[in-house]
Amino acid sequence: MPRIRLRTQILILQMVIVTASLAAGFGIIIHRTDTQTRTEFARRAQAIAETVASDQEVQAGAAAQSAARRAGHPATAAELAAAPLQRQAAAITARTGVLFVVIADDAGYRIAHPDPTQLDRPLSTDPSAVLGGESELTVQQGTLGDSVRAKAPIRGPDGTVVGLVSVGVAMDTVNQATHRTLVLMVTLVAIALTVGAIGSALLTRRWRRLTLSLEPEEMAELIREQDAVLHSGAEGVIAIDAKGISRVINERARELLGVTAAPGTPLRDLGLTPRVAAVAAEPTTVPVAAAVNERVVLVSSRRVHRDGTDLGTVLTAVDRTDIEALTRELDSVQAMSSALRAQRHESANRLHVVAGLLRDHRTAEALSYLDEITGRAGVAPVPGLERLDEPHLRAFVGAKAARAHERGVVLRVGEETALVGTLAHPVDTTTVVGNLLDNAIDAAAENAAPDAHVPAVELDLLRDGHDLVIVVTDTGPGFAVDDPFLEGVTTRSDPTVPGGRGMGLAIARQVARGHGGDVTIAARGGTDGEPTTVLATIPGGVLGDDA
Repeated sequence: MPRIRLRTQILILQMVIVTASLAAGFGIIIHRTDTQTRTEFARRAQAIAETVASDQEVQAGAAAQSAARRAGHPATAAELAAAPLQRQAAAITARTGVLFVVIADDAGYRIAHPDPTQLDRPLSTDPSAVLGGESELTVQQGTLGDSVRAKAPIRGPDGTVVGLVSVGVAMDTVNQATHRTLVLMVTLVAIALTVGAIGSALLTRRWRRLTLSLEPEEMAELIREQDAVLHSGAEGVIAIDAKGISRVINERARELLGVTAAPGTPLRDLGLTPRVAAVAAEPTTVPVAAAVNERVVLVSSRRVHRDGTDLGTVLTAVDRTDIEALTRELDSVQAMSSALRAQRHESANRLHVVAGLLRDHRTAEALSYLDEITGRAGVAPVPGLERLDEPHLRAFVGAKAARAHERGVVLRVGEETALVGTLAHPVDTTTVVGNLLDNAIDAAAENAAPDAHVPAVELDLLRDGHDLVIVVTDTGPGFAVDDPFLEGVTTRSDPTVPGGRGMGLAIARQVARGHGGDVTIAARGGTDGEPTTVLATIPGGVLGDDA
């Protein structure tokens, strides 16, 4: 059996409630109306009966007939039919519209009746209570049918009861009045039911529109699925309504963006970094790189509309920290690969020289040449690299030097370099050094001119106790922006990089500050050939004793 939808259940329930309420109210009103109608007609009959009973002619006629019956010679039916009381009763009946007006003597015999054949006959109902001096209201069946009857005693001049008056209103008359009220009530009930049905249908339609035609169990399942998706995915999600109030913040968003506020907090109070907040305020589907705490994330936002209504913005964040680390490793591998290619090319050239000397039987010169080339490295040497004893940095700087050489830049280790010991944080240290060297090499290469000096980058690594001090100097054009540490600030445009460039210095500073250090601009450069100098410190970055 197909399941009845909730909106149909609600419609049926509303109709049942409305129908039951109207039926109960209708029954009560009809009962009260019928009672009031009967009471009204009974009071009317009572008033007529009392009026007739107080008429002097009626009193005199009833007294005379009662006296004659006690004397043993009452009037006959024919005499009663021609008597004034019969005409008077008929006139009152016609004038008031009642069913009958009957007058009886104190023995209970009719002396006035609408049907002359019933004259001088005893009443069809017990008259003892009325003849005892009490008025009476009843519903009885007599010779003229069912009727609401009012009976009043007729008193003589001395106050004794000499007869009675019975006035009846036909039940058909009462029922007709009740029927008219019933028709009116049925009409009102039908109108109320129609209005209720229309209202229920409109409410059901609105419910369907608000719930997107989903049933409660479907909505519950959708919420569970949404919750599972939001809180189990790799992306951080923040939903912001059209008023700028956060409505949904999943755990991944709290982890990636450092959000601690609860849903319902305005966007400006979520504690987002300026760049992330700008993306949330101005939606963009192009991923934007941002540095948050010790992470690099790609953030994007999208405006959500439905049926022409602005529902707000959804901000998504993806962790790019591992990708950045892999990118740095890939850069190192590519640098080493370039160095190996250069070495292979140089080795091939040297082998050609040796081969030529041997073909010419110039063995002594070939041996001398081999002695000369085996005494030095296969690639262009890094000036000052011997000052670096730390193995991680020595290999890393060598790879960066090969990359710089390919771009026409000389990378050298400064004379001030004095580093003894091993790195306490080799990954973070190479991240800082790598970012600073990459920026410096790019700047020096772009500032190279055919008639100018050879572009160069100098690296100085100093030890201050257990603190590591990094100084990078380049011959580039200097910093043209006020704050080069802002996320996304760059002089280079590279659409192939997800999120864009401009993260190097920001990441370097972020990593350094994660260890209690910092990255600062010692010299902005760009004026009269002044070099650009960047200073970085990593407290506790070196292990071992200072020799």
